[in-house]
Amino acid sequence: MSVWEAIVVWGYFVCLAFLSLFGIHRYLLTGIFLRNREERPAPADGLAGDGEPPIVTVQLPVFNERYVVVRLIDAVAGMDWPRDRLRIQVLDDSTDDTTEMAEEAAARWRARGVDVSVLHRTDRTGFKAGALEAGLASAAGDFVAVFDADFLPPADFLRRLMPHFREGVGMVQARWGHVNDDYSLLTRAQAVLLDGHFVVEHTARNRSGRFFNFNGTAGVWRIDCIREAGGWQHDTLTEDLDLSYRAQLAGWEFTYLPELLAPAELPVTLAAFKSQQHRWAKGSIQTAIKLLPRILTSDHPVAVKSEAIAHLTANVAYPLMMVVALLIPPSLLVRWRWEVGETGWLDASAFLLASLSVGFFYTVSQVAVYRDWGRRVALIPAVMTLGIGMGVNQTRAVFEALLGKTSPFVRTPKSGVVKRGEAGLVSYRLKIGWTPWVEAGLSLYHLAGIGLAVQEGYYLALPFQLLFLLGFGYVGFGTLFQALRPVVAASA
Repeated sequence: MSVWEAIVVWGYFVCLAFLSLFGIHRYLLTGIFLRNREERPAPADGLAGDGEPPIVTVQLPVFNERYVVVRLIDAVAGMDWPRDRLRIQVLDDSTDDTTEMAEEAAARWRARGVDVSVLHRTDRTGFKAGALEAGLASAAGDFVAVFDADFLPPADFLRRLMPHFREGVGMVQARWGHVNDDYSLLTRAQAVLLDGHFVVEHTARNRSGRFFNFNGTAGVWRIDCIREAGGWQHDTLTEDLDLSYRAQLAGWEFTYLPELLAPAELPVTLAAFKSQQHRWAKGSIQTAIKLLPRILTSDHPVAVKSEAIAHLTANVAYPLMMVVALLIPPSLLVRWRWEVGETGWLDASAFLLASLSVGFFYTVSQVAVYRDWGRRVALIPAVMTLGIGMGVNQTRAVFEALLGKTSPFVRTPKSGVVKRGEAGLVSYRLKIGWTPWVEAGLSLYHLAGIGLAVQEGYYLALPFQLLFLLGFGYVGFGTLFQALRPVVAASA
């Protein structure tokens, strides 16, 4: 066996081993959730602990959101909170008619006694983080809530959340809901993906005393916490994750309320979904580079540190997965050529640890919160396929972060379309770049690999290859197909 052949085989199995570790961690996190899911954070007496409704400033960062900005302002201005104790800031960086639409909606609510102001910036310095930091300069009261443009908070949001601000609590996060999860297969799969994060991960981390993060929206901060942690900073693409870890390192406590839902719109096109996931993946690695040294040298328990490492570096699994995707066919050829002993059990074991852990993780999340969980669990193969298909996109994000490549904050376009079968114009279109061509090519590569595996009798390697074929094919060809369409449609 040549050196290159040995590298192919050993590289394949080493990457499988590391992916199996990520699977083991997923099993452990799910176990922590199952042990702690019955716990509920007890609210303080009264509102914010003193029976007096505090003044809350609600910040709405927007950038070119003509389809949803009025809907957002109406939902927030209609919340059940004393009007003399509610301030709403529309932090507007728009370059289109969003500004005029926001001004009209704000004027309409001011006439009804609600304090709504539009703070328009002429530049996007710091992007969302810069807008939030600028808004703090004129924020009233001790608390600031944040909602992204696609959110529709319920009327009782503040009534239910604010009592959880006990002494020392710096941030309270609500769970994301979905207003358009039944729109298409893509949105249904995204809903399951997000539920895994919000139902299992957040609950497990918060209930067990580990760090968890504000998700950029649908939460309320104590302003003193933001300032003591160093304020909003824009040296990463995930300013929310960065500030969350800095605040908890500074000694502030966070509280998570999985029973409080704030519905939001899911991206309805693959290009928008890929842009969102790229930003999150790149920002998490940037945050890891920035903060892991501080985390590791802190006096926090080993359990907190180890979970922080796993959390912040989770996207490293994508480059490993891409190596596996590239090496499956040649590793089969090498094993066949050199008549390496039966090694299919290694492929099967890795599949059980790395892939079935995903199925278990998302099944638990759906059973925990939905009565119709059976229908939703049936989507998990599609969820796994979508996750694998995102490998090229996410690997690019990881390496851009590791190489220090800077990029602007690209917000996820919203269409305002929430009903199945409804169509809407897409004037906010994203460039698809080169990744869908690579994804489409990889799907054809694995089609050939499946033929090879069948020919040589390596049937235990087929589950991985089938997921790669379907995943890369759906994401790659799907992105190219949607790029040719002028509207968002039900088959998105």
